Amino acid sequence: MSTQPGIAARLEKWGTALESAALVLLLGAMMLLAVGQIVLRIFFNFGFIWADELVKLFVLWIALIASIAASRSNRHLRIDLLSHFVADKYARFPRIIVDAFAAAMCGLLAWHSWRYVQLTLEFEDSLLVDFPAWIAYSLLPLSFVLMSYRFALSCGGEVVRVFRPDETTEAAE
Repeated sequence: MSTQPGIAARLEKWGTALESAALVLLLGAMMLLAVGQIVLRIFFNFGFIWADELVKLFVLWIALIASIAASRSNRHLRIDLLSHFVADKYARFPRIIVDAFAAAMCGLLAWHSWRYVQLTLEFEDSLLVDFPAWIAYSLLPLSFVLMSYRFALSCGGEVVRVFRPDETTEAAE
């Protein structure tokens, strides 16, 4: 049983490194491709047909991976007026509700994006001249599943802190 936290910590560390690396690589590739496309069009009156669509896909992928990273570190967009006016122990209840709702919504989005990927596979849609669209869009359900998982973990952590507040505050100190 003592290996479980070690494995979870290592998986979290590798996941964080993978997210960061993917963000850096995608952002760098997007910038190079966009600037290269502009240079080609201005100076050589030439451009790649698929480049603009690939830049749009990079923007989608960056947004999804950044959303996964934000949900991991609890730095996602949140309208959090209540926590500024009430004690932390009372602000936990709305956080539980919000995190549970976010987990459910991300789960629903994962399900429907999976259905969308299945439709693109069924209709044999293609992108970037002749690349299967389902491969490009398969990040959608995966990212929403990961966000749903992280919101569920956050909700569970808040529930634990409600019932065992002294253990979590001792661990934080």
